Amino acid sequence: MSKGTPSSQGGKKTHIRCRRCGRHAYHARRKVCAACGFGRSKRLRTYNWAKEH
Repeated sequence: MSKGTPSSQGGKKTHIRCRRCGRHAYHARRKVCAACGFGRSKRLRTYNWAKEH
């Protein structure tokens, strides 16, 4: 086995499934969902730039 970058890849999961929106966007270490904002606020995360017109 070689040491260095290739051998250190894989392991910890960054995002897991969110229990509020169900999407695979909950940051396991930061405890915040990137999709719905769960863990950061009670309000659902929405932005005007993300809406389809």
